[in-house]
Amino acid sequence: MNQSSRRPQLNAIKLRALVREHLGVDDATLPADAGEFGGGAALFVNSAAWVLLDERPERRLGAALAWALRREAAQLHVLADQATGVLARRAEGFDYPINVWHVEGRTLLPAVVEPLPGPPVVPSEHEIWTDVIAQGGALPVIEHGVLAGEVEGLEVCRVVTDADTGEVRLEVGVGAHDRGAFQMLHGNRPTTEALADVVGSVSSHRQLGAPRHPLNMLAQERALRARLVAEPHLIGATTVRAAGPPIPRPNVKDPIPCVAVATIDGRPVAVVCSSGVDLDLVPYALDARAALGVDECLLVLPARDALDIQRRLAMLAAPPLIVLPVG
Repeated sequence: MNQSSRRPQLNAIKLRALVREHLGVDDATLPADAGEFGGGAALFVNSAAWVLLDERPERRLGAALAWALRREAAQLHVLADQATGVLARRAEGFDYPINVWHVEGRTLLPAVVEPLPGPPVVPSEHEIWTDVIAQGGALPVIEHGVLAGEVEGLEVCRVVTDADTGEVRLEVGVGAHDRGAFQMLHGNRPTTEALADVVGSVSSHRQLGAPRHPLNMLAQERALRARLVAEPHLIGATTVRAAGPPIPRPNVKDPIPCVAVATIDGRPVAVVCSSGVDLDLVPYALDARAALGVDECLLVLPARDALDIQRRLAMLAAPPLIVLPVG
């Protein structure tokens, strides 16, 4: 049996040892089996849920809370050996007792809240590419100091600084590998012309109702945001504009919620768009709402993805978030 296949078993053993040491109890007083929890392990002890987060803990608080709610736990203890500052910050946004612990060897230490990072400023030498992006038919978008161009929510270009030469250039393509390949094949083409060709190819696949294609399977949450920007009435708003995420997204191709600001009855309202079943949508939205400095927040997602557990998580936020399905 390899290390990967044994990981759930090892996580269960680790969690039992940590809980036993922390509570000062005998192993016999703990449940015989750990509850099933993907990417970690979980125990239900004396009306409390104990969840060890192993894989991508910064994206697992919602799943841990859902596990606790399904067992009607009175409180939740979240254990991890990394990203506990992020987990502690998000846990504070819930009207539900959540304790976040940092695992240090066999000891549990109270996690220290990590403040939200401030967005870096786009370098002035990058900003001059804004007009080129627009002339190529893409929408200029700034997120955490990065200037990129999108077509119906899909990034098709990005301004970068060469790490070796210091040259600032606009790279065309979807994702880092695609941009690198495009640069090798079409490096001598005028940037605006090259971008316009890509925009034309991508745009036809990103329209609502277009046949299934790899280009419309990517960044579906951002396609939803683009739709709201064009049709704000779908959420009862007069305007919707894209906003930066509370933390940088790791890459273009992984599904991560995206953020917008809507004007509804004259009030600014945070909007967080998602697609698919993402149990960490609510914790992420708490960060987004805090980053925007507003009280109200809408979670907008396709109707098929608006699960009851998502609504339960949203209602535990303080103040509660509103789940708004869009057909």
